[in-house]
Amino acid sequence: MGSPIAHPATAAVTAAATQSGTPGDVQIKPRNRSHDITAALQGEWLDNNAFLTAFFNGMSIAFPVGEKFFIDSVRHYAEQVTDPVLKENIKGFCGQEGFHRREHQRYNETLCAARGYDLEKLEGTLTRRLNWAQENLPPITNLAITVAIEHFTGVLAELLLSPASIMDRAEPSMRALWRWHAAEEMEHKAVAFDVYRAVGGSEELRLGVMRRVSVLMSVELTRALFYILKKDGQLFNLKLWRTGLAGLFGKHGAFSGGWAPYKAFYTRGFHPWQQDTRELLVQWAAEPQLLST
Repeated sequence: MGSPIAHPATAAVTAAATQSGTPGDVQIKPRNRSHDITAALQGEWLDNNAFLTAFFNGMSIAFPVGEKFFIDSVRHYAEQVTDPVLKENIKGFCGQEGFHRREHQRYNETLCAARGYDLEKLEGTLTRRLNWAQENLPPITNLAITVAIEHFTGVLAELLLSPASIMDRAEPSMRALWRWHAAEEMEHKAVAFDVYRAVGGSEELRLGVMRRVSVLMSVELTRALFYILKKDGQLFNLKLWRTGLAGLFGKHGAFSGGWAPYKAFYTRGFHPWQQDTRELLVQWAAEPQLLST
């Protein structure tokens, strides 16, 4: 895990005119990559475990509609941002999220075609929730929702890029896709937050929205997991549930180190780059980027 750095945000947030809290040596660079995952999606690509595979496949289902919502929420305020650095970061954020949306849409369509899942049914509830939010909630609330979910993806990115990550047990093409996505989530983890702060978003709204989003995300991920396990004929496989839950939440599980960085969000004056994860980006960039173009 990374070590804390000075607040507010980073050394970048020192002058009143500076709205970006992303460290100056972090480039938010959209990478137009494709991943050949068709064969991997035919089977249990994560640790040869149906539960873990189903969980991450279910997470992927949520990404395309979510990424669109994030882009729209941040772009709504782009003209109000005065800092040229943050303006460039917004462009990088939207570019990265756009490629993530495309790759996970391909992922989801390939997955559902291969395994007989109903993609419209899987993503329908979340699509309706986010469409309702865009039509009925103030733009600042939608931006706060984006900030909250971006914190989740930032924490997940740290876990997936850390040594002994669960993705070390993934099929190579899937490992490449998930770690590419994680690296870019880490690069832009503060962009929505910085926009929210720049346009006057309150701490009260930020914290209140996170509490609600935490519940709704848990519900959506659980719903997708149940659907996939049921379609795979594994819903009542208690041994699989034991091994799967241990793989996620056990002592050495995928999310075992995630509680502290998640909880940090509730600290007044929090900023995502107080958790300095730049070394993980350096390590990822030094890896052979196989199976990607």
